[in-house]
Amino acid sequence: MSIGVPIKVLHEAEGHVITCETITGEVYRGKLIEAEDNMNCQMTQITVTYRDGRVAQLENVYIRGSKIRFLVLPDMLKNAPMFKKQTKAGTAGRGKSAILRAQARGRGRGQTQPVRGRGNWQQNQQAAPAGRGR
Repeated sequence: MSIGVPIKVLHEAEGHVITCETITGEVYRGKLIEAEDNMNCQMTQITVTYRDGRVAQLENVYIRGSKIRFLVLPDMLKNAPMFKKQTKAGTAGRGKSAILRAQARGRGRGQTQPVRGRGNWQQNQQAAPAGRGR
């Protein structure tokens, strides 16, 4: 299974200053050292603002991903490659001849396929005796 675009963007933010609010209401602002696929974040040079308004400086902090309410990432990440328009996503990695063959075949989801060598599929269904075979 592939990771989603938000997690990819979070990985792109590594090395930049981000803001992270936890579900307890604390706000951490500092340099993102590492982000994991489950959103666990390791940060350094932190300014933390507690719910009651107190502010403190921390050297390092590790925040569990399930405890994060939201993240504020740098605006420069809006130009990340994940947001580029993709040209014909379904045809990526296929040769021109394979695409033309697939289009000529006309096959796709939900279409009934004839049974090879047995004539018309619908006629076979009507002609089959009840209770025999498939």
